[in-house]
Amino acid sequence: MQIRSTTILAVKHKGKITVAGDGQVTLDTTILKRGARKVRRLYNNEVIVGFAGATADAFTLFDRFDQKLEQYSGNLLRAAVELTKDWRTDRVLRHLEALMIAVSKNYSLIISGNGDVIESDDDVMAIGSGGPYAQAAARALVRHSALSSTEIAREAMRIASEICIYTNDNLTIEEIDINADNNEKKSGKDKR
Repeated sequence: MQIRSTTILAVKHKGKITVAGDGQVTLDTTILKRGARKVRRLYNNEVIVGFAGATADAFTLFDRFDQKLEQYSGNLLRAAVELTKDWRTDRVLRHLEALMIAVSKNYSLIISGNGDVIESDDDVMAIGSGGPYAQAAARALVRHSALSSTEIAREAMRIASEICIYTNDNLTIEEIDINADNNEKKSGKDKR
């Protein structure tokens, strides 16, 4: 049986970066959980990370990535590169099946166990089973609407949940205001 789960979307737009993740965890043809939290804040709330993949693997990577962020004083790019080095070479880590989106005020990255650290070309990134749907919807909304980054992320995730059977509309949304001090960040579970 293959566990399928997750759509994670990151949108940088109008001075804010928003990361949204759905809450569905699916085993074969059964929904195991509707409200999983796949988006988290790390390093003094300055970095938002979303995971797609096996749950235990995601928790392991959360811990390792948080350690790397601490080691490199919150430098997201350096921490990501060092994590991918470990991910590829460490006996335990190299078997982890997951993808990550990590964002800060300065970077928006997709990180994989193959050693990939990819920065977005257009400030919209997505991973997971519903990722292509959410990314396409978000790109269209960025180009053809006046919505904020959080509104775009919410709507794009809703659209993905209507198409991808492994994605639901029970969202966790985290936002960083690029222009604000670190204390002025919003976060939380989406109430819609």
